[in-house]
Amino acid sequence: MNDAHRPDADGPQLRTLLLTDLCDSTTLVERIGDGPAAELFREHDRLVLALQQRWRGRLIDRSDGLLLLFERPIDGLGFALDYARGLREIGAARKFELKARAGLHVGEVLTWRNSDEAVKVGAKPVEVEGLAKPMAGRLMATARPGQILLSAVAEPLAHRAARELGERGQQLLWKSHGRWRFKGVPEPQEIYEVGEPGIAPLRAPPNGPKAWRDIPLWRRPAALAAEVAVLAMIGTGAWFATRPQPAIAFNQRDWVVVGDLRNLTGQNVLDDSLEQAFRISLEQSRYVNVLSDLKARDTLQRMQRQPDTTLDRAIASEIALRDGARAVILPTVAEVGGRVRVSAEVIDPHTQTTVYAESADGHGKESTLASIDSVTAGLREKLGEAMKSIERDSEPLPKVATKNLDALRAYALGLKAYGERRQAEALRYFDQAIALDPEFALAYLGALRVHVGDADNRRAQPYLEKAVALRSHLAPRDALYLDAWSSEYGPQPALRAPAQWKLLAGLYPDYYAGHYNYAWAAFAANRFGETLSFAKAATAPQNPLRSSAIELMGRAQLAQGDAKAALASFEQGEKVGRYGPNRRRAAALATLRRFDEAQALLAKLPTDSSTDGLTNNLERIAVAVDRGRWGEAEKAAQRAERDAVAGTPVLANQFALIRLMVDALNGRPPRTQVLATLCRKSAEQAGDEADPLRNEQAFVALSAAYLAQREGDAAVARQLLPVLEPLVKRIGDPLLAQLLTVVQAGQLRLDGKPEEAIRLLRPLLRGDELFQVHSALRAAYAAAGQDEDALAEARWLAQHRGRAYIETGGSQVLQTLNVADTTLALREQARSLARLGRDAEAQRQDEAFRRAWPQSGSSPPVPPMPLARASAPSSPVSKQ
Repeated sequence: MNDAHRPDADGPQLRTLLLTDLCDSTTLVERIGDGPAAELFREHDRLVLALQQRWRGRLIDRSDGLLLLFERPIDGLGFALDYARGLREIGAARKFELKARAGLHVGEVLTWRNSDEAVKVGAKPVEVEGLAKPMAGRLMATARPGQILLSAVAEPLAHRAARELGERGQQLLWKSHGRWRFKGVPEPQEIYEVGEPGIAPLRAPPNGPKAWRDIPLWRRPAALAAEVAVLAMIGTGAWFATRPQPAIAFNQRDWVVVGDLRNLTGQNVLDDSLEQAFRISLEQSRYVNVLSDLKARDTLQRMQRQPDTTLDRAIASEIALRDGARAVILPTVAEVGGRVRVSAEVIDPHTQTTVYAESADGHGKESTLASIDSVTAGLREKLGEAMKSIERDSEPLPKVATKNLDALRAYALGLKAYGERRQAEALRYFDQAIALDPEFALAYLGALRVHVGDADNRRAQPYLEKAVALRSHLAPRDALYLDAWSSEYGPQPALRAPAQWKLLAGLYPDYYAGHYNYAWAAFAANRFGETLSFAKAATAPQNPLRSSAIELMGRAQLAQGDAKAALASFEQGEKVGRYGPNRRRAAALATLRRFDEAQALLAKLPTDSSTDGLTNNLERIAVAVDRGRWGEAEKAAQRAERDAVAGTPVLANQFALIRLMVDALNGRPPRTQVLATLCRKSAEQAGDEADPLRNEQAFVALSAAYLAQREGDAAVARQLLPVLEPLVKRIGDPLLAQLLTVVQAGQLRLDGKPEEAIRLLRPLLRGDELFQVHSALRAAYAAAGQDEDALAEARWLAQHRGRAYIETGGSQVLQTLNVADTTLALREQARSLARLGRDAEAQRQDEAFRRAWPQSGSSPPVPPMPLARASAPSSPVSKQ
């Protein structure tokens, strides 16, 4: 008979439920009689109908009480407040009290429509079921007459929207009645009361058989002895028994999305400042990971929404689902009864329901930072973090940020501009924050990042020094981040900085700056296995700069000889980062000998005198050399040398040396005096300890001496080694020390002591050696007549084309020689094989060499590399 349609196809829906009960209605009917009672209830029904229309409510059930559904908690609250006032007026007109108790809750419900036949025989038109319904019923039954009780889910939602009620919303009184236990509900629930002065009771509800206050142990003397005995039996398991269990499956290192702060105070200075303060406070946790605002905005763009879209409940939940975050946190600040309230809700992104809420009140906007600390600590505990951890990893916001809200707002705007790559604007905001609070350490750190990102290390230095002086004003994670940057600028950075980045990555495994920067340090030190491991960790979806980590993975793969995987990584990085192909992809294509594609790509890249425009010439020159197109290589090298004069001093020296390398490969060895002058100039600039690029200058100086040695000229190194040796020791870069050993070994070889050169070079073969270590060792083996070993080194050189292109030592100043040596190694294999009497193999290698570098027309022959002061031994394949 009471057959019903199936529940709505959409399944459970999030709704606000309001249950009311007209107090003592039966006694009232008996007292005033049936006729007056009927008139009273008709007036009551007119009131309900009017309020339904005003507050957009849907009446589901009615008798002595009401069950209504609303889209929003503020609508349900508006109905309850007007209903309480209306009953008061109806009762006053008849000279008796008329009150109702009310319970307001937000949760999921199922609704369906009964059949017409069932409605005709008395069934309700619409049915509502779900766990939210009995919860609202428990609240209503617990309330005193005239009292409106709200659940912990409904209160912050209604509270943050109270301004929509107009002036009355500002006068409402809000009160927490603590944690209560309800029959049939396993976890204690915090309940709140809201009402108008003079109407609401604002007293704790009475205990009853279905609802009672969750009183702490120390307030239950009768049960204390028994409970102490139970606790003693539980022993070490007590913590697990009493630990608050999260309503969502939140685990250590899970991610949260912080939505945009809703500011209901009308004070605009709080908009950006408090949202940033909330992030800073929450990010101190090692238990909870906060998705960066930069990453959230990036995901917004992938959702094809504008970057300034408000991160409300729905949008933030979608971002959380896309980026693998477990929860959404929505912060609010409002003025309530002359006090400033900071509150936050924890949202389950799958259902968009509120599972937790925390709030804290204070006087004036200056109290908001302390309130934020209190709220974030409460949220962390509810998400499962141990109190000891919260106390250990939390510092007050005024200490780790600033107590000046204007400075905090400027800092927040600076971060936003930095995330949108508006570097100059970001720097202005950071400087403004510093002007407002000269002890704002995070602002100095922000300005430091801007200058480092622009490769302007000299301007970065003062900000670094000030940040170091204010290190105690930083949270532990930010202090470690500062330590790592400080080591980059201090003495022997190549030795000290990697350890600091690795420490940061180990202590904060989901703070990707540590992983990426250690991966880069490992790459710069030729430790490609470690590079791959740490760069891969930084490619997590939550990393806003994951495209850079993906590209770094590609560089490591190329260095390890997997050019196809590298090419795929470069393409993926471009897609994720939404940027076009760059010179690293060209290097991978050239490694695979897809030269036409590489050159077509390089032709599209900038050719101006900016740092990027100049460094694009590295691959232009190297690819032309790799193809044996000497005219193209020479023109590219000459143009790069000319344009680099407008760049930094180190770029000017690098391209001057690379042009000399091309000349040498092209059969025109540079004069001793030219190389000596360049070597001395670079060494002098490397001697400036304040120059953060002194390492690159020292690489140029040693490379110039090495180029002279390759042409059989020992004079340059002989003149300048006494200057270069102590310089390299002071700088402390392991790869620079390797290059010094290569030059020292070259002097021994040219002095007719190849065996000593071999003994000097062999210990460098640890897997992280420079490409040119193998080239120098091959020459030493050949000079010593050890042809089998020379052949092995030549084969190594020919097989490691990817490493030749991508090795970054000295900002790739040796790239042109490296790439040339992968082809010259074919000729040197032919020579070694001929000396060993393996003529057929020698002939095949000679033909491979000629195919790689066809000697025709305007292309002069590549001269043989001298093996010692004397001429190299002749061989059939040396005739070209």
